[in-house]
Parts: sequence; structure tokens; C-alpha cells
Amino acid sequence: MLYRVVRLLLSVLRHTVYRPVVQGRDNVATSGPVILASNHVSFIDSIVIPLVAPRDVAFLAKAEYFTGPGISVVFTRAFFTALNAIPVKRGDTAAAHRSLETALEVLRAGGAFGIYPEGTRSRDGRLYRGRAGVAWLAMASGAPVVPVGVIGTERLLPVGAWVPRLARVTVRFGEPLHADDLPPGLSPAAARREFTDRVMAAIAALSEQEVAGDYAPGSEAAAA
Repeated sequence: MLYRVVRLLLSVLRHTVYRPVVQGRDNVATSGPVILASNHVSFIDSIVIPLVAPRDVAFLAKAEYFTGPGISVVFTRAFFTALNAIPVKRGDTAAAHRSLETALEVLRAGGAFGIYPEGTRSRDGRLYRGRAGVAWLAMASGAPVVPVGVIGTERLLPVGAWVPRLARVTVRFGEPLHADDLPPGLSPAAARREFTDRVMAAIAALSEQEVAGDYAPGSEAAAA
């Protein structure tokens, strides 16, 4: 019951207060498996994208949001349940692999899964090199990847803030990318790298971020 109230409240806020600009929603199929691969500049990205997408989108969330003592966990659990978030333990490479397996289960069930190929939030606003987990998911599931560019969420909820501010947010959904469009003859590792780079190039075009040439600090152990 509580999660329905949370969902309703978030929907009202979206339509009456924040009113984000949304472009390209038709690029997201309303049924069947699909991967939404987005840039990541604020914690609130995982809230904004599911609220503006044309279908339910599952993101991963720290298990601590769902379990533990205190009344606050009751609300955080309801909040993330309302957003179809999936609890996952984070913090090491093994956890990242388990996250990919969890994502694959969602896709095999015909769901939509959201992923941040950078592996963690960008702290300086630049778009970092993508980890190849997004390509692994696309190849293992056969699902198309819809690149997503989120603009302005770092102003809506800056790092360290707990209450959203008034800021205009834009979410752009790009045209789907398919892993089977890769040139023949590539090794599995080269194919994953090539497809990941294509996804990141599409995200960069949508988000209009400066592109960094390396991986984001701390992304090695981040959940997928």
C-alpha cells in the first residue's frame, strides 16, 4: 500500500512541479526485453528515468535500502519498491558479476533494465569510458540497447543533497542499438568493446557531455 502512495506522489511531482523535457520516448519498445543505457550524474537519475520512460524500468539499488533496523528503512523500501528497484549487494567485482546475472534475469523475463555503463556516477560532469557489461547483457539476452542522455539532474539533486531543488531536466532516448549489427570476425572481447564504445558514443551525443578518455575512478567495483 505504501509503495502505491509513493508512486502516486512521484507522478504528481513530475507532472505539476518538475515537468522534465522528454524526447524520443517512442524509441523504447513498450514490450519485450530492452536495455536502457544512460549517463549518470546524480543519484536521482534512477528515479527520473523510470518516471519518464513509457514502461516500467528496473534499476539496481543497494541492499541496505531494503533491509535494516529503523523506521527509515520502511520508507526507503517502499520508495525503491515503487520504482521497481532490485536490491543488490555492492562493493567488489564479484558483486558486479552478480548484478549482471540479476539484470539478465529481468531481460529474459521480457522486462526493461536500466544500466549505467560508466559503472558509477560522474563527479566532474564528464562522460567516462563504458564498462563492457552493457555489451555482455545485450549479447547474452539479444535485447536492444536504447542509449539515454540525462541532462540537468546534477542540478536537481547535487552530490550531498537530500532534497531535490527546482531545476529543469531533460531526458533523451536515442535510437536502439543492436549487438548483432557488429562486423563479423571480431573476438568476443573485441566485439564487447566495439559495441560498448558505440553505446557510449550515442550517449555522448544525447547528453552533450565532455568525453573523458578513461574509466571513472571507483567504477571497477561498482555494481553494473
